Amino acid sequence: MTPRRGLAPLLVLLALTGCTSEPTPSVQVGDVRRAPVTEVVEAPATIGARASATLRAPATGTIAKLYVREGQRVRKGDLLVRISSPQARAQLGQARRAARTPAPPSPATSVRLPSLNTAGFDRKVAAHFAKARKAARKVADARVRKQLLNAIDLAQAQHRAQTAALSTITAQLGRSINGVLSGVTSGLAGSMASLQAASKAQARAAVKAAESTVAALTVKAPFGGVVTLGRVSGGGAAGGVESLLGQLPGAGQELPSLPAGGSGPAGTPVAAGVPVAAGDPLVTVTDVSTLLLDADVDETDVLMVRKGIEAQVELDAVPGATYSARVTGIGVTPKQGTTGGVSYPVRLTLGAGAFDDGTRAPTPKPGMSAVTRLTVRESPAAISAPASAIVSSGRESVVWVDRNGVAERRVVKLGAQGEAVVEVLTGLSVGERIVVKGADSVRQGQRLS
Repeated sequence: MTPRRGLAPLLVLLALTGCTSEPTPSVQVGDVRRAPVTEVVEAPATIGARASATLRAPATGTIAKLYVREGQRVRKGDLLVRISSPQARAQLGQARRAARTPAPPSPATSVRLPSLNTAGFDRKVAAHFAKARKAARKVADARVRKQLLNAIDLAQAQHRAQTAALSTITAQLGRSINGVLSGVTSGLAGSMASLQAASKAQARAAVKAAESTVAALTVKAPFGGVVTLGRVSGGGAAGGVESLLGQLPGAGQELPSLPAGGSGPAGTPVAAGVPVAAGDPLVTVTDVSTLLLDADVDETDVLMVRKGIEAQVELDAVPGATYSARVTGIGVTPKQGTTGGVSYPVRLTLGAGAFDDGTRAPTPKPGMSAVTRLTVRESPAAISAPASAIVSSGRESVVWVDRNGVAERRVVKLGAQGEAVVEVLTGLSVGERIVVKGADSVRQGQRLS
């Protein structure tokens, strides 16, 4: 919709044209006077509610009881629907059992190697040494006998030293293994502790999610408003807590898997005994205590719109009625129009409406289309001129002043711009006479009278 400027007081135009002279059939002049000038921006809009919330089934189940009917007004906290869901309650029990499962024991941090038992071997070696000495003593040559006994003693001493060395090596090996194992198991214990903490946190989150799901089986109104009943699919995949439970050890083994599906625009009307799937829309509560307007204001006009300015609204559904409105917010996100232009959202609160005869107009419903006329600039006692007297010349606004019967070009600065009358901020004074008709055809120095 193309924005247009609002209606301006015709009184000024009549006053100006009533004091004109007409030296030529195509040119008229009139006096500059003070008069109110109002600039209005027009924009398409849609009626909206103060708030709206669609409440959905938290889990698969059956509607046990429906407390409301279509179009019923409810207050905040009123019971709307109660759902029976054995599956949700079973999942809560499963989550609680998983949270109570004890953590596995920590791994051992040391090992003990078996000691090296050489007692039997040592006895056999000692017996051989004894036999060797006995044989050496039977040697007749004293010198040779002494040499043999010395050799046997040396061999036995070496054997004892080797046995002691072997015991030392075994002990050192045990200490080395325990040192390495201590480092490994220390890191492993830390990792296990972190995993256990994460598992406990996950289990607690699953319990909270399951508890919230069970609590949400009793659906209450989040605020006061009018009820609209939904349509449900009668089946579908569960979500939310099921995804958390699926991450727990042993999850999914006690409960059957849910059938796939989803809700769409068509479905079964909400009623007691009807099966529902998680996510099915049950009830929509719409707060119509205050109605809003969402207007699309063209980019050429939106910078003039300010919070708090007044507006008048007309609805296609209520011909002949006018409603009041006030701007409460101006958006910054542009919206591309169908003709290539850009508009910006402007939010207004809608007031009461009345017909031309003064009777009260009916209350609109959300979604109705409207036309909003925003009063962006208003000057109650402006130096004014008819819009027909203004000639655009590049970036300048020009009027032709009647100077002793001769046309004089005058650059003016405009303020509020009505549809028929505009405000002149600079360039004109009250009482001056200007061309109000045929200004496009006037030239500098042209005789006007």
